[in-house]
Amino acid sequence: MDYIKILNYAIDVILPPACPVCGQPKHYYNGRRIDICRSCQDDVSYVKEPMCLKCGKPVKSDEQEFCTDCSRHEHSYDQAAAVYEYSSAVKNSIYRFKYHNKREYADVYAKEMMKACGHMIKMWNPDAIIPVPVHSSRLRSRGYNQAQLIAVQLGRLSGIPVDDVSLLRVKKTAPMKELGNSERIKNLQNAFQVNGKVVIYSKVLIVDDIYTTGATFDACAKALKDAGVQRVYGISLCVGDGF
Repeated sequence: MDYIKILNYAIDVILPPACPVCGQPKHYYNGRRIDICRSCQDDVSYVKEPMCLKCGKPVKSDEQEFCTDCSRHEHSYDQAAAVYEYSSAVKNSIYRFKYHNKREYADVYAKEMMKACGHMIKMWNPDAIIPVPVHSSRLRSRGYNQAQLIAVQLGRLSGIPVDDVSLLRVKKTAPMKELGNSERIKNLQNAFQVNGKVVIYSKVLIVDDIYTTGATFDACAKALKDAGVQRVYGISLCVGDGF
């Protein structure tokens, strides 16, 4: 065993990585640490078929092509997918990730995205991954953009380049969780801007943590398509119903 392996082993013992669901040290299974505790797997629900053909939300039957939201609203993005259904366990995990500096969760989140949605990403074949940007004031206060952390890890796993400079959030928006559907759309009007005059991509994949109404993906997609991008796809860690 070389020194690097010894050091990594010592770090793993002294500062073990945490399960992003429960926040406790990852368990060993078959001689290795697993990303999510086996018991925590029961606390999360993966999005499964049947699902909306547009946003990827679960729907009630195979005969239903689109969810209620997508049946009523036309989206600017082309298609989206998500890993989990919104639940208290996922909500608490994302809260710790965003507000308690649990940046290491991004690695597991990206692995889960590849496991659940890798076939969609391969089908979309995007030229670049673009994280949903945060406003500069929020970046200063939080210290990082949670979507950018996930995007970097997703890019590492997929081999797709990550571009975190071409899309900017130029408007300081109100927290989306406090707003209804129409208010979310108004809140995000002109919130995003392409950095530069030319976008060199034909297809891009936007990454975010939570999808509810699709207002954020729509606003990002509009800015990118106005700048010349032909197709914009979206992937989020979890998906929940709009209201």
